[in-house]
Amino acid sequence: MIDRKEIIEIAESYYTDNIKIGAVASHSGLDVYDGAIEEGFETFAICQSGREKTYTEYFKSKRDADNNVVRGIVDDYAVYDRFDEILRPENQKKLVDENILFVPNRSFTSYCDIDAVENDFRVPMVGSRNMLRSEERGLDQDYYWLLEKAGLPFPERITDPEDIDELVMVKLPHAVKKLERGFFTAGTYSEYVEKSESLIKQGVITREALKEARIERYIIGPVFNFDLFYSPIEEEMSKTELLGIDWRFETSLDGHVRLPAPQQMTLAEHQLTPEYTVCGHNSATLRESLLEEVFKLSEAYIKASKEYYDPGVIGPFCLQTCIDKDLNFYIYDVAPRVGGGTNVHMSVGHPYGNTLWRKPMSTGRRVALEVRRAIESGQLDKIIT
Repeated sequence: MIDRKEIIEIAESYYTDNIKIGAVASHSGLDVYDGAIEEGFETFAICQSGREKTYTEYFKSKRDADNNVVRGIVDDYAVYDRFDEILRPENQKKLVDENILFVPNRSFTSYCDIDAVENDFRVPMVGSRNMLRSEERGLDQDYYWLLEKAGLPFPERITDPEDIDELVMVKLPHAVKKLERGFFTAGTYSEYVEKSESLIKQGVITREALKEARIERYIIGPVFNFDLFYSPIEEEMSKTELLGIDWRFETSLDGHVRLPAPQQMTLAEHQLTPEYTVCGHNSATLRESLLEEVFKLSEAYIKASKEYYDPGVIGPFCLQTCIDKDLNFYIYDVAPRVGGGTNVHMSVGHPYGNTLWRKPMSTGRRVALEVRRAIESGQLDKIIT
């Protein structure tokens, strides 16, 4: 891991009146850029050839004579053949020379080797660099390990498929879509075998990945992704903030649930098992009597992160949960960075974030506000790694 002192020294060389905010142009990049513009920062997008026009053309910014943005959110950009070219020393130098503070998202850690992110990426990062690895399921100290250390609830794991005695979710990567899931459900061992063989035949999953799959008891209930924020520089109010809640649209699952049962029964074999590829998000609120529990879960996660991943979570993070019929929460995924669904709140803000800050406050804007507050109070070293 790059020594934090080295990163702080690089940031100290920046002109603080000309700091820019950058992110990989994917995932929740638009939210990051939008929030930065709202707080008066210039933005920098790291794009991949073939999917760059969203940022370089359609959301490109235009400024007036006074440098105020009158349209768009992307001020400057770099286009590479592949996202991981950002790791090249000359490209890192460009980011540093441009006074860029980098905001990591899932696309950054998915397309770039995590070892290189930890050891070679010498660009000041807003957030916890050492926590990004915890998102990789199956590692010795992944987020399940951290949840267990924190005493937080998550779906029970089934280690042997033959022990399946009720509905379970089988978690493994998609064979073709690198960043997507090859998840499927099963209620019995025979159904597990039947579905897995069918998906292998269709090329959706591989037999090798199936051997390493995580099998969890299925939590029957709605999904709530809690977009949270932890501020290490806050001195007067709560350091923990609930900004908003989102949930996902997934293909082809959402298509299945829109079909009446008789139509579902007529589906061909390759249509029978829904896929769980996220293609969009929507906003939600939570019953007020349950909010206290969300904060308890958040505080426990923050405390454990400090103990096992010093300095712990910094800035945005997301707890993805299901709630059962008895209103019990189960955390099924954790994002120790900007969540994947925050674009649904860009510009208009999150309901809870708006209420807390008395102005539109999206996750992207909250990150930029933290940068602004850290610069003004001389505490930038506390929010970067």
